[in-house]
Amino acid sequence: MSATRSTWLRDLVALTKPGVTRMTALTTAGGAWLAPGFDWLPALMAVLGASMAVASASAFNMWWERSSDPLMARTRNRPLAAKRMDPRHAFTFAALLGVLSLVVLAVFTNPLTTGLAALSIFLYVCVYTPLKYKTPLALAIGAIPGAAPPLLGWTGITGNLDAGGLALFAILFVWQMPHFLAITIYRKNEMARAGIRCVSVVRGDANAKLQSILWSLLLVPAAVAPSFLGVAGGLYGITALVISLIFLGWSFTGLWAAKPARWARSFFLASLLYLPALIAALALDVSLGL
Repeated sequence: MSATRSTWLRDLVALTKPGVTRMTALTTAGGAWLAPGFDWLPALMAVLGASMAVASASAFNMWWERSSDPLMARTRNRPLAAKRMDPRHAFTFAALLGVLSLVVLAVFTNPLTTGLAALSIFLYVCVYTPLKYKTPLALAIGAIPGAAPPLLGWTGITGNLDAGGLALFAILFVWQMPHFLAITIYRKNEMARAGIRCVSVVRGDANAKLQSILWSLLLVPAAVAPSFLGVAGGLYGITALVISLIFLGWSFTGLWAAKPARWARSFFLASLLYLPALIAALALDVSLGL
């Protein structure tokens, strides 16, 4: 394989935001595994379809933001920002992924899951992406498609929107808020330069910290809810409560942090540890049947 073709293939993969896509596959699989009536074929197809839907939305997002991405250190080396790829190729790739994702979900799961995936792509690409250059409220809108994967796994099995699936959706939705608020604090200057109207840019670091605390507080009941709904057992419930309270406590330390950016980085890292810990507790609980 030539170096040029190898680079082009790596850039195609980069368009899908592989880290996000891997997390999508994991959380979709978790939602399917926890759903009543689990079946391997629709579960695997839900994982595949959801992963392709997220990959499509990510590629469309990079296509849309190819002019602003060069202004931020964390995004300036993306394929379109660095001008290594023709935007038309990226758009076509994103569209093909999106169509294939919906075909897979329509054939192997059900209309509800297909419709939710289509809605998620639309919200992320056509609402969240342009809106984040206008208002901080875009963060909450972007968290909706971001929280969809476990719900897609659940509905891929059950075909229904019910409390168990919505509880999994709620955890990921609420978790995203302090996670991304932390990013907006330590990346504030870059985001301001790129024209992104995030909370820290528009309302200041103090407001972003306060919102982080409030969302972290809401995360406590959201994380514990699956135990009360019978989706998970007591082991998960206790673990979720403990790590959620630790995470909440970490959010409060931002109030007296002398260097907001340094605190925000540590809080961001804490959020990256929190979610895998929660997933591990859920998997262990279900495996042991506790």
